Amino acid sequence: MPSVRWKPNVTVAAVIERDGRFLLVEEHTVDGLRLNTPAGHLDPGESPADGCAREALEETAHRFAPTALVGIYLARSRRNDEDVTYMRFAFTGTLGAREAGRALDDGIVRTLWMTLKEIRASVERHRSPLLLQCIEDHVAGRRYPLSLIHTDASVTSLP
Repeated sequence: MPSVRWKPNVTVAAVIERDGRFLLVEEHTVDGLRLNTPAGHLDPGESPADGCAREALEETAHRFAPTALVGIYLARSRRNDEDVTYMRFAFTGTLGAREAGRALDDGIVRTLWMTLKEIRASVERHRSPLLLQCIEDHVAGRRYPLSLIHTDASVTSLP
């Protein structure tokens, strides 16, 4: 009997803080409107840091330059008899100016800035169970060098 190889879904997330508030997105999901950090799936041919910068731009219309890794996280969920595991690489970094006229990614309703207290009080609206943990780790000062993640040249050089 052939075995099925388990593969987690790799996602990237930007933890962006300014003046004690965190940049979140409100988005349409199958469970209704949910909150998340700017985040999404890693695309073929990109490093985790590059994927995070792309997702932040697509979801917030702001350029984002990752400067440190906050952490690597795993979460598992079950939906419609499908067992799904997510591996999230969360980054912090520098937020650039909003690009005028740039539309937000499909499904994103708006961006908003929330305090840690507001985020803790809205757990039932979080898209991912990892959202709060990533922000808590950021607040705790967890920072790892980007060089911790090595992306071989083959990732970006293959067609």
